[in-house]
Amino acid sequence: MDLKTASAIRRLRLVSAPEAISFLLLLVCSVLKRTTDFNAVPVMGMIHGVLFILYVIFWLDAWNRAKWSAKTGIWYFVLSVLPTGGFFAERRLKREAEDAVIASRARQEGKVNA
Repeated sequence: MDLKTASAIRRLRLVSAPEAISFLLLLVCSVLKRTTDFNAVPVMGMIHGVLFILYVIFWLDAWNRAKWSAKTGIWYFVLSVLPTGGFFAERRLKREAEDAVIASRARQEGKVNA
């Protein structure tokens, strides 16, 4: 995995958890808006919208650079629209990045021809 691909995956990882948190907070704010006088939906909606747009941009970049299959790329997008999917995406992306580092080190040492 080259540096640009690793960076693209890292950016996607870094935005996935905050995007998931903002989605959950937006859901809480929506409930509070309907049950109390507290209305933070416009603010949380804006924050979540920006984070979601960043997630989609970083997702497209990572999909393009990592050459994921259609199934993998679509799976990461589906995780972005589920309320806690960003947490699962972050965990899976972390594992993928660690596996790539291990494979890269093995190639450098000449132990694997991967």
